[in-house]
Amino acid sequence: IFQLKMSRKTPFAPHLDSGVRDQMNNFIMELKHGHLSSSYDIARRTTMLLRNIISQSRYNNAKELMELVSTEGKRVTNSVPSETAVANMFRRVLRSIRQEASSIHKSEELHKNIEDDELQSTLHNLLISAGPGHDLTTPSSQLRGSIIESIGEILIDLEESGENIAAQSLQHIHSNEVIMTIGKSKTVEAFLKKAARTRKFKVIVAECAPFYQGQELAKNLSKDGIDTTVITDSAIFAMMSRVNKVIIGTHTVMANGGLKAINGAYCLAGAAKHHSVPHSFNKIVCPHEVMKYSEGSIVSKVHLSNPVFDYVPPELVELFITNIGGVAPSYVYHL
Repeated sequence: IFQLKMSRKTPFAPHLDSGVRDQMNNFIMELKHGHLSSSYDIARRTTMLLRNIISQSRYNNAKELMELVSTEGKRVTNSVPSETAVANMFRRVLRSIRQEASSIHKSEELHKNIEDDELQSTLHNLLISAGPGHDLTTPSSQLRGSIIESIGEILIDLEESGENIAAQSLQHIHSNEVIMTIGKSKTVEAFLKKAARTRKFKVIVAECAPFYQGQELAKNLSKDGIDTTVITDSAIFAMMSRVNKVIIGTHTVMANGGLKAINGAYCLAGAAKHHSVPHSFNKIVCPHEVMKYSEGSIVSKVHLSNPVFDYVPPELVELFITNIGGVAPSYVYHL
């Protein structure tokens, strides 16, 4: 009896690896200091850290793993609540954990039924097992590997999303059209360059003061031979009557079909709505770009706000171009 007790595997307490915790702390600091600003970079980095949590931490079953991931997710999102991409990737990985655990459970049940019962009984039990869920506390040696493989697929989806979006450019951009955008978005840049390979069109870029990211985008498009014009943000409404479409990059898409995009996007969307131009689609930073610290006598007498993003309500959005195709704002909630 004593030997049996000694040989039996004792469950260990779930524990987050100290090295992974340090990586998460560094990630939080980078987000707070603005070293990561692109939603793609943030989502990819979050997913890679989640993969490290799953591969290096200690847990006995899916429930304990989900508790570890959920705890870290709350810690990060509470530290940087403005970065919704972080929370979205934590939710997606939690869903993958539940799906993989369910898949493993059903596979083991099916294998057991095949060994014990005839085919008719197996099909009956399979139908029963497809009912309300299973116990997430059941240990499984396949769980870790299956979830890591699932996260690898998520990373591939992230890496290919830009290419998949750009591949749809010819469905939305036609010859001799005038396209307007604002600021700089890698996705929008790839989208326009892909269409320019076979079609001629003009692009108007609002410079997006005080960061002037639009100037960099215009320079990159011009190098590819695209007819590009840079305008000041104040000229958006005056130029909108000449525009056929407005295409902007988004930082976050809300469940109601609204979006968070670069500062100035709301003004752009409002002008497009006024001129019936279809368009596809906060965090406060240091105001040094608006007013220099050297102007101390003025700075001490005014309150400056320098937002990075604008919220654009769903009624100002015509279409979201995603890696799986065009989606109306009213359908975003179902994705």
